[in-house]
Amino acid sequence: MRYLLLSAIILSNLFAFGQEFEVELRTENPSPKINDGQAYVVVKGGTPPYTYKWSNQNTPLTESNTSDLTEGYSFTVLVKDSEGLEQELEGKVAAESIEEVINATFKPIVDGMTTVLFWDPFSAVGLYDPVVYADERNVKAPGHNNPDITTIRLKEWLVEEGSRVEYGDHIAVVTQDGDKDINVYANGEGTIHQITPKGKLIYDANNIDDVIEVGSENLAAIKYDAPKPLTHPNGDTQQKGIPFIVVWLVLGAAFFTIRMRFINFRGVRHAIDLVRGKFSDPDKKEVGEVSHFQALTTALSATVGLGNIAGVAVAISLGGPGATFWMIIAGLIGMASKFTECTLGVKYRKVNEKGEVSGGPMYYLTEGLKKKKLGGLGKVLAVIFSILCIGGSLGGGNMFQANQAFAQLSGEFPSIANYGSFFGVILALLVGIVIIGGIKSIAKVTDKIVPFMAGLYVLFSLIIIGMNFANVGDVFIEIYDGAFNAPAVKGGVIGVLIMGFRRAAFSNEAGVGSASIAHSASKTDEPVSEGTVALLEPFVDTVVVCTMTALVLVFTGFADGTSGLDGSELTSAAFSSVFPWFSLVLVVAIFLFAFSTMISWSYYGLKAWTFLFGGSKTADYSYKLIFLIFIVIGSSVGLGAVLDFSDLMILGMAFPNILGLILLSSEVRKDMVSYFNRVKSGEIKKYK
Repeated sequence: MRYLLLSAIILSNLFAFGQEFEVELRTENPSPKINDGQAYVVVKGGTPPYTYKWSNQNTPLTESNTSDLTEGYSFTVLVKDSEGLEQELEGKVAAESIEEVINATFKPIVDGMTTVLFWDPFSAVGLYDPVVYADERNVKAPGHNNPDITTIRLKEWLVEEGSRVEYGDHIAVVTQDGDKDINVYANGEGTIHQITPKGKLIYDANNIDDVIEVGSENLAAIKYDAPKPLTHPNGDTQQKGIPFIVVWLVLGAAFFTIRMRFINFRGVRHAIDLVRGKFSDPDKKEVGEVSHFQALTTALSATVGLGNIAGVAVAISLGGPGATFWMIIAGLIGMASKFTECTLGVKYRKVNEKGEVSGGPMYYLTEGLKKKKLGGLGKVLAVIFSILCIGGSLGGGNMFQANQAFAQLSGEFPSIANYGSFFGVILALLVGIVIIGGIKSIAKVTDKIVPFMAGLYVLFSLIIIGMNFANVGDVFIEIYDGAFNAPAVKGGVIGVLIMGFRRAAFSNEAGVGSASIAHSASKTDEPVSEGTVALLEPFVDTVVVCTMTALVLVFTGFADGTSGLDGSELTSAAFSSVFPWFSLVLVVAIFLFAFSTMISWSYYGLKAWTFLFGGSKTADYSYKLIFLIFIVIGSSVGLGAVLDFSDLMILGMAFPNILGLILLSSEVRKDMVSYFNRVKSGEIKKYK
C-alpha cells in the first residue's frame, strides 16, 4: 500500500511539473479585409513576468497579443518566463475571404522575390556590419509637436554640462505658455551635452522662424558610453543592408556615366535646346508620333508622383538630411542610364504602315543583341522584360496609384470611405477616354499635367525655403555633414548613402527601361538626340522635385523621423505646418500625379503586351480593358502582397535591361560621338 501511495505522489508531481508552463495560442480573423489577423497567447504556470517574441517585428516583447497578421500565412511566437522556461509555437490565421486567399497566395512569392532583389552581397561576405547602432539620443522639449501650445521656454537645467545621467533622472524644467512648468527626464543613460541654454525661448507659434527652425526642439543629447544596437519592438536587431537591386542600378549608372564620357553633365544644355525645338526642322516630316517635349513629359508622368512625395519622406525620416546628398548624386549618374536606354529605344523602334511606333527594351534587346550574334539571349531577355513590364503596369503603374489616390481622398473626406468602387469606375472612365487614343492622346494630357503640377509643387517648396532663407546655409551644411558624418542611429555613412541611392533609383527608374518606350515615339531621325532629351528626366524627377521635398522636410523639422508619421502624411504635415490648407492641395496633386502615371504606364504595358501577343486590334483593346478593370479593383479592395509583387516586377525589369545596355553600350558611345561631331560641325542644323 505504501508503494502504491508513493507511486501516486511521484506521478502526480510529474504531472504537475508537466503542467507547470503551458502556452496556448489562439487566432482570430475579425474581418474580410487583408492583413488584420489577430493572435494572442494564454499562459498557465511558469514564473511571471513573461516575454513574447512574435515574428511580427512591430509587436513589443511585453505584449501577449499581436495584430496586423497576414491571413493564411504562418507566424511564430516564442514565450519565456522569468526562470528561463520557454515554448515556441507556430500559428496561422485562417484566410476566409477571396481577398485574403489571393493575398496569402502571393505572400510567399513576394518574400522570395524580396530575398533575391534585396539580398545584401556585401554583408553576406562580411565586408561590413549591417546592424544599426545608436551613439546618442536627443532629449526633446515636451509639447514641441502639440499644436495647442504657443510658447516653450527652457526654464533651468538641473544637471551640469558633461555630467553623467541615468534613465529617468530629472534633468531640466521647461515652461509652456508662460506659466506651466513641465519636468524633463533623461531618456537614456550616458554623458549629457546641453544644446539649448537656460532661459532660451525654444518655440513661439507666432514666429514663423520658430515654426520652421531645424531641430529647435532638441534640448540636449545623451551620448552613450558605447554604441548600442537598435532593435525592433520584438527584440530583433535593426539592419540597413545594401540591396542587390540598388547595387545593380547604381553600378550600372556609374558604368554608363564613364562609358558615355559624362554625357549626364555635358549634354544638359543641348537637351534643353532640343526640348525647346531649336534643332527641329519645321519643313521636315520626321518619323514618330510626339514631340521631344511630349515624350519627356510622358516619361516624367510615369515617375514624378507618389515616390517623390511619400517615398522621399520615408528616406529622409530614416536616413536623415544626409540622404538628400546621395539622392542627388544617384539622380545625376542615373541620367547616363536614361541616355543609353532611350537612345537604343529610338534606334531599334518599329514603325507600322499607320505610322504608329513601338519601341523599348523589347526591341533593342531582340534586334541589338541579334547583331552581336546573341539573338537567343536577346529573345529571352526581351520576353522576361515584357512579362515583368505587364505585371508592373497593372500593379505599381495602376492599382497602387488608384489605391493611394483614393486613400488620400477618403482620408481628407471620410464620408466617401465606402465608395471605393464608385471612385474606381469614375477614374477608369477618365483613364479610358485618354488611352483609347494612344500615345498622341496620352502626350496631349501629360504635357499639360506634368509641368503644371511639378511647377506648383516646386513653387510651394521654394516659398517655404524662401521664408527660412537665413537658415539655407545651415541646412546645406547639415545635409553635407549628414552625408559624411552620419550618426550610427542612421546606419552611419553606408546607411545614409544607401537610403539616398535607394530612393533615387526607385523614383526615377533610371535603368529600368520603361522610359525608353515613351521616348521611342518621339519625332526624330536621330536616336542620340532623344537620348539626350531623356537626360532631363532623372534631373527633374530626382535632383529637382525629390530634393524640394527633402528640403521642405528639413526646413520644417520633420526630417528627424520622430513625428510618428509616414509617407505622404509626413510630407503633408511638413507643408501644412506653414500652409494649413496644403493637405487639400496635396490631395489634388496626388490624384493628378496618379492619373498621369496610370495613363503613361498603360502605354508601357500595352507595348509589352503587343510585343508578346501581336499588334492586332483585339490584342490592343483586350489589354486596355484589363487595365481599366484593374483600376476599379485597385480602388475598391486591399491587395497587399499583390501590389508588393507588382512593384517588385518593376524593379525586376532592371536586370534584363541593364544587362542588355552594357552589351550594347559600345555602339551607343559610337553613335553619340558621331552625333555630337555633326552638331559641332553644323551638319545637324540649329533652326532657332
